[in-house]
Amino acid sequence: MTRHTIFNHDIMVCTNESVTGNHLYCGRVLGLTEPEDIIQLNPDLKSQWNIITEHYGRIGLSHSKNAIWDVSLRILEDYPDYDISLFFFGNTTSKVDCDEDLFRKLDCDWFNVVKFMNSKNNFIQLAQQLGVSVPRTFCFENKAAIKDLSDFPYPCYFKTAISVNGVGISRCENPQQLSLILKTFPNEIPLQIQEEVVACSFLNVQYSVEASKLQRLAITSQILNDCTHIGNCYPSEHQPWEAVESMAEWMAQRGMKQIFAFDVAVVEDATQTRYLPIECNPRFNGASYPTGIANKLNITSWRCENFKTRYCSLENLDFSDIEFNPQTNTGVVIVNWGAILVGKLGILIAGTDEQQNELRTLLKQRL
Repeated sequence: MTRHTIFNHDIMVCTNESVTGNHLYCGRVLGLTEPEDIIQLNPDLKSQWNIITEHYGRIGLSHSKNAIWDVSLRILEDYPDYDISLFFFGNTTSKVDCDEDLFRKLDCDWFNVVKFMNSKNNFIQLAQQLGVSVPRTFCFENKAAIKDLSDFPYPCYFKTAISVNGVGISRCENPQQLSLILKTFPNEIPLQIQEEVVACSFLNVQYSVEASKLQRLAITSQILNDCTHIGNCYPSEHQPWEAVESMAEWMAQRGMKQIFAFDVAVVEDATQTRYLPIECNPRFNGASYPTGIANKLNITSWRCENFKTRYCSLENLDFSDIEFNPQTNTGVVIVNWGAILVGKLGILIAGTDEQQNELRTLLKQRL
């Protein structure tokens, strides 16, 4: 008998509340679901449901028809015969609804490997254990363990060992800047100091684990606006699977499930190209949703970006002439549709580089 899945991709379990509209991001998993699946959505998204499902219907993208307008994780216990898909199988918040007992009950091994790899310090230590090349990094249990600020290479990055959305990460050009940060940093929180990597680009290397089998999913290049990540593009000219494969295998052997990814810096010099893993995201990530949709629609060349718009409802936008066309394999697909309520959209653009640029120009005119 075919097992179906209940999807709860509420990112509030582990993201910083300062991210505008992050409670609306749960909708972006809709394009990864199938008709018999169940999807939990924030009730604020009800107003956009008919419009987004009509869009998906026109472009031939299958999706769940069964929405529960409640993102409480306790609902998962009402569906014991369903597989579970979560944005993050664990919690880094103090929400009552998000306790460890629930995750351990659902799958203890999965929970434990996610919790371990979510620490940047554990990531560095595992990389060193497996012989994986990473940037020079100093790991500390707390700031009291730091004895001499002159020991570090400058510029460097100060990082909280467990952080989300870049919160807790600061660039320090000299010991004085690092000292100022440490003065206000809490006493008992693990941290790390990492050398700055001068990279020409950054990659997102995605894996999935299905039925205990590790699978390579996709390598995408990150689209950056200065230092801010705004999207991903596929395919990437770089394919450094070997740079992180041993770590991915380690995770799969210990119970990791579904999608996870590594951030990898591409460092080029006169004689060689080096690939340095920076951290692991033991969860779905921003690149996961367009990757899943592209795979379902057999799209082989795409970019997905976050856009701002002056509108706050999908009904104000008309993409009918530039919507994805399965016959030509080009056009736009709305991925992060719920964020329209706060004037943001995540949109996949399919086609050759030239077609993507043309579509992007048309798209921005309408937003």
